[in-house]
Amino acid sequence: MSRTRTSATSASLTPRQIWSRARGVLVLLGLILIGGIVLATVRSADHHGRLDPRSADPNGSRAVAELLKAQGVTVRVVTTLDEAAAATGADSTLLVTTPDLLTERQQSELHRAMTASHGRTVLVGAGSPSLDALAPGITSGTSTSVTARQPGCSLPAAVRAGSVDIGGERYVTGADTADTCYLGDGLPTLVRVRASGGGDTVLLGSADILYNERLDKQGNASLALQLLGSRTHLVWYLPSLSDTSVAENDPEGESPDSAADSFLSLVPSGWLWGTLQLALAAVLAAIWRARRLGPLVTERLPVAIRASEATEGRARLYRKGNARDRAAAVLRSATRTRIAPLLGVATQDAHSPEALLPALSARLPETAAAPRDLLFGPAPADDAALIRLADQLDALEREVRTS
Repeated sequence: MSRTRTSATSASLTPRQIWSRARGVLVLLGLILIGGIVLATVRSADHHGRLDPRSADPNGSRAVAELLKAQGVTVRVVTTLDEAAAATGADSTLLVTTPDLLTERQQSELHRAMTASHGRTVLVGAGSPSLDALAPGITSGTSTSVTARQPGCSLPAAVRAGSVDIGGERYVTGADTADTCYLGDGLPTLVRVRASGGGDTVLLGSADILYNERLDKQGNASLALQLLGSRTHLVWYLPSLSDTSVAENDPEGESPDSAADSFLSLVPSGWLWGTLQLALAAVLAAIWRARRLGPLVTERLPVAIRASEATEGRARLYRKGNARDRAAAVLRSATRTRIAPLLGVATQDAHSPEALLPALSARLPETAAAPRDLLFGPAPADDAALIRLADQLDALEREVRTS
């Protein structure tokens, strides 16, 4: 009666070993995840209330709104296009904080309202997605950094304000009646276009002069108050995804593609950069923990190791890498090297089938296994075939020694 005994040096990993190997990676991934969440939260908190006249955050605009109210200008905050169109008039200024977020249908409706009002419209950071509809004849150049710039034009508001912090979008216009101010590499970052009926449109390349944290620097406050306070009423339009007024008025509604584009454009850039940083950190962690490939380096062992332990360790490595072909090649090579002197074959010819196989056939003419397939055959298909190969090689060597 046979009894199966589990070897204490089995190649299978225990749960404790798996945990020991994986816990470093898990801790690293946890730290990266926590850092990404903290970074995204901080970045999103920085942009909370951006350009909102009710917000006292650094990127809010409560300070300029309060100064305008002190000068007798009424400030009305709207979040829908219907409200913005209804509130505009010859005695009002319409401030559109993010015109690029508007859909094509909303831009068309807004342009009609701008034309009919004969008032002033200020577009903050308008780029190529909105210029064709809201400011025909003006195109967008490459953006530039925000820095202190001189007016460089005869627009009274710019001349009185002097140097201001401005940059962002740059504009190209061929209209002779347009005022182009605060040049950046030859292109203006502020453009004023006169319209028939006494109205005008002001393109502001960046919103920095409206921020609470920048209002007291340079001539930012002066330019902001002049651009937004030239009329009695100021309509502060903050585009919102909840604005369904245009879709309700249009029987066809808004296409799913344009709604998806509007949502993606509202995602803060900090989240996108945070995702990229997490992906890069994951790749670096994978490279750090990956198996190093390269030539084996022979080192002198500090202690003597039993041959059985060295053999078993090497077998573990072969099994971990599913290297049955290499394991079979090592077994066959060792067998050929040992039986060659017993057959009268020189050691240097032990691995030549033309020299070894005839001598083996002469010594063992009735051997059970085919010697060519046994000593020079293909790699085993699975672990069971590898074990059978090892048993057959041992049997062959014993037969050669006893014959």
